[in-house]
Amino acid sequence: MTPNHTANPRRRTGRGNRRIRTAAAAAGGLLAALLAAHPAAATPDPGDLAPGAGAPQSAVPPAGRALEPGEIPGRDEIVHSPNVTPLANIPRAFPNDINTDLAFQGRYAYAGNYGGFTIYDIADPGAPKTVSTVLCPGGQNDISVHGDLLFLSTDSSRSDDSCNSVSQPATEKSSWEGIKIFDIKDKKNPRYIKSVETACGSHTHTLVPDGRDIYVYVASYSPNEAFPECRPPHDGISVVKVPRKAPAQAAVVGFPVLFPDGGNPGAPTNPGVSKTTGCHDITVLPSKKLAAGACMGDGILFDIRDPERPRVIDRVQDNTNFAFWHSATFNETADKVVFTDELGGGGGATCNEATGPNRGANGIYDITGRGDQRKLAFRSYFKIPRHQADTENCVAHNGSLVPAAGRDIMVQAWYQGGVSVWDFTDSARPREIGYFERGPLSTDQLSLGGSWSAYYYNGHVYSNDIAKGLDVLRINDRRTDSAERVRLDRLNVQTQPEYR
Repeated sequence: MTPNHTANPRRRTGRGNRRIRTAAAAAGGLLAALLAAHPAAATPDPGDLAPGAGAPQSAVPPAGRALEPGEIPGRDEIVHSPNVTPLANIPRAFPNDINTDLAFQGRYAYAGNYGGFTIYDIADPGAPKTVSTVLCPGGQNDISVHGDLLFLSTDSSRSDDSCNSVSQPATEKSSWEGIKIFDIKDKKNPRYIKSVETACGSHTHTLVPDGRDIYVYVASYSPNEAFPECRPPHDGISVVKVPRKAPAQAAVVGFPVLFPDGGNPGAPTNPGVSKTTGCHDITVLPSKKLAAGACMGDGILFDIRDPERPRVIDRVQDNTNFAFWHSATFNETADKVVFTDELGGGGGATCNEATGPNRGANGIYDITGRGDQRKLAFRSYFKIPRHQADTENCVAHNGSLVPAAGRDIMVQAWYQGGVSVWDFTDSARPREIGYFERGPLSTDQLSLGGSWSAYYYNGHVYSNDIAKGLDVLRINDRRTDSAERVRLDRLNVQTQPEYR
């Protein structure tokens, strides 16, 4: 990589294919049919699949209506509960690529996609504006921001670490995957300043600020003996240290082993469950020096008082209903964790009646005890109560807290299941209190789309829809009204803030 390389902000078409690995999650019959023409995915996320289009739409979403019980809306029809209002939509900047995660800072939202990332000005949430679009292919471009730095994950095997790289087999020693760092002081012209190669790439990453340094926990998985840079065992995470004042000196400083026994063995011991070979996503709570990891076949709670040496406190499995531990969210008081299960890898129709209410759901766990005696205690499952069509990919995905005083409320993406607002104040009896969704992209074949990430930030909900672009929503509900008084200067959801 050439230092101070400027990423090209002009939009281009095309993207590299994901690294070919063994599929990490078991998929249903519909997903198998959809994948028949594609190689096995590098991860359970739907990166090898082309996003659907559906019908054209305007920048201002039309007024929707509430669903009748058991009803599935028409193709591309917008529906929502009376307490959720769609305000705006910006169509995706990369028409051939999948939109992914979101991060926020001040008046700006940063949206990743498989082709690069886009910066939006959201000073007026009802009329967001595109500031710049940066071409830098490499799935899945998970994204975070801190100060003048933007971090981007690459978990697809590339010819080099530049933004002009092309897809290259992971069997080649020269292939590159890892973390890219940009200087975003000039929002109109982000500048690529540093890359750090990490074992098995970077599927997702989590920032852990610590004084003069920022630590980056890099989650990756699915090693293979044929991959020179990603051989088993791969039973931990890469830790990258980034000096705030000298980010070009960023480097890997450790690979802490989280599963000395190898983790969940998966099938055939546990049929339908992913074998643990790393982590998919990690959420940290810096104020409590605590983290939760969603690690394929395991959910873990760990201590991060020494950020270079995270230490596992407790570990749980669900070999009955969970297929792939995908992500984690703490409540504000850090006595609960919500884990998601990405059944079907995000490309399957798993919110239909046949799948049922417990598979492809959230698992809600109370944190009991103190210190090293803390335990994760299962309380219940939550899944959206609205059945989706057999042509809609749908499963629990990325969400964040709505910082409502005295209540535990989340907003969450469910792919074509839309955006759900749900209350888990009583962890044994969670319930949906609001929603926004579009009808199927297709009524005759399984098609990829829907909300990848849905996060609450400074009074509004922002959803990065795979096929439809950035949606802005407003919640009007007495249970969430207090959240509007909470103002943040930035939000990386996997680095949970103190809201009060």
